[in-house]
Amino acid sequence: MLETEPDLSTRLFSHIDFTHGAVVAVSGGSDSTALLLLLKQHLDRTAPSVRLLAVTVDHGLRHGSAAEAQAVAKLCAERGIAHHTMVWVGNKPSAGLPAAAREARYRLLAEAARAHGIGLIVTGHTADDQAETVLMRQARDEPREFAETASRGLAGMAPATLYDWREWIIRPLLGTRRSALRDFLRREHVGWAEDPTNIDEAFERPRMRASLAGDSFRRMDDALALANQAAVERRRLGESAADLIRRFAGQPAIGLIRLDPRLLSAGVDRAAIYALRILLATAGGVAFLPDQARSEALFGRLKAGFLCATLSRTVVDFRRAGIFLRREARGLPPTAAAIDNTIWDGRRHITLDDSSGALLIAPLGSAATRRLAAAREETPQSLMRAASATEPSLWQAVENARSRGDEPARQGFAVRPVVAPFARFLPSFDLAPARAVAELIGAPPPPAPPFSGHSAG
Repeated sequence: MLETEPDLSTRLFSHIDFTHGAVVAVSGGSDSTALLLLLKQHLDRTAPSVRLLAVTVDHGLRHGSAAEAQAVAKLCAERGIAHHTMVWVGNKPSAGLPAAAREARYRLLAEAARAHGIGLIVTGHTADDQAETVLMRQARDEPREFAETASRGLAGMAPATLYDWREWIIRPLLGTRRSALRDFLRREHVGWAEDPTNIDEAFERPRMRASLAGDSFRRMDDALALANQAAVERRRLGESAADLIRRFAGQPAIGLIRLDPRLLSAGVDRAAIYALRILLATAGGVAFLPDQARSEALFGRLKAGFLCATLSRTVVDFRRAGIFLRREARGLPPTAAAIDNTIWDGRRHITLDDSSGALLIAPLGSAATRRLAAAREETPQSLMRAASATEPSLWQAVENARSRGDEPARQGFAVRPVVAPFARFLPSFDLAPARAVAELIGAPPPPAPPFSGHSAG
């Protein structure tokens, strides 16, 4: 049963840890404005010393957006809330604008949070938004059995999402309808801005919103029930996949994942295929999991016997010694100037120290792998060398430019593995497999979600 009362602050926020403050994304619309005022009420009662920062992102996409940001700033000043406006500058894409704006919005919110030492971002996504999201995803998918689709897209938005493996974005209003929030604002005598793009049916979401408007609450309730069921299934599938990864996956060398062939006969094919998809994307440095149908076909071929195939930039090599996954040699990044705090090839986080100077970054290459120490006996040396050749290395940009292939630079360089499919956005649904893969490849563990008992909500 969804909560529809206007006074929601205790039930919305009592399970969330705000010890380190909160950045609230406030556009000036009804949802985010109500979120801000409800959270302010809660913190005033329970933790008045906690830092609360309202951030408005001005995308600069339409006339009047700057004035709306100023209106939010005025409201915050009246209520004693710190406020900051972040502006999306630069060229805007002609295609895929909503996705680009969303990416820019989260990046700017994270920048604001980091600048103020806050690790928590709160957004005003509501039950209405959740229903729209689920119905849009359902409309895009071809009809398939529920078990094949529910564990992923039909779960909708997660109650929390980890951004860049650092900041948690939480959505405490996912069980609250927009009408309840607007009732609350009316009682507070607070107005809100109406974004004209929300009714522009040139975009998918406004079209879905319009279709729901004349459909009473029944269709929305059905969509939310579907989302809840799918979320439970997605978490269970992720937990099963995480268990399989811990039982059957190892890393005999950097960049090389070995799967015990017993994974193929573990009797949980659906979870095994999901684990395989996550590991393929991780080994290949790909942000999205490989196609379900192609992954199922690959799993079937593996069951049939030895093979060598490629999917999601990952070579899958099934030998007597095991099933090995490694980044394919094609399409590696070209030699380029090394930049601090960047992701290389979707797989490695690069950190330079103050003494790095002018350096180039490039794949290590096969010539430089000859001095590598031997791996365990069961790991073919050819696979170890092939995996190592795709790892990043630094080279002196000027002095040693002509001696590339002899010796990489020895200092000023740190490499951290990245769990590629979850590196940018990690929904709390997927925490279990993300943790298992991080353990496997030596990446830092994701921080615990900010809920009491570390619940994913």
